Amino acid sequence: MTPKNLKAKAVSKVCCGTARDIPLSERDADELASVFTALSDPVRLRLLSIISSAPEGEVCACDLVAPIGKSQPTVSHHLKILFEAGLVDREKRGVWVWYWALPERMSAVASRLR
Repeated sequence: MTPKNLKAKAVSKVCCGTARDIPLSERDADELASVFTALSDPVRLRLLSIISSAPEGEVCACDLVAPIGKSQPTVSHHLKILFEAGLVDREKRGVWVWYWALPERMSAVASRLR
């Protein structure tokens, strides 16, 4: 065997065997990517932070416009993305929508990375 063939053979072997199992399925990776996409925007991170730390456990959308400093339609757009990613839930009460964080979902996301 030539030195070149030996090198190619050595590269193809798994050295320790620890990387054989892929713990994250393609479906899980797609789902996590959508969550990370939702979290990749600073406005959405701030919204999630405000909602998660609300003393009452929920926040009216009307109370999120001023702290974020964006228009109501922009805030609503970002809240929709957080909702679609499964990070918050919502309920319409009258003309306003109330949001609360889903800590179990955030924990599930974190546990998939371990």
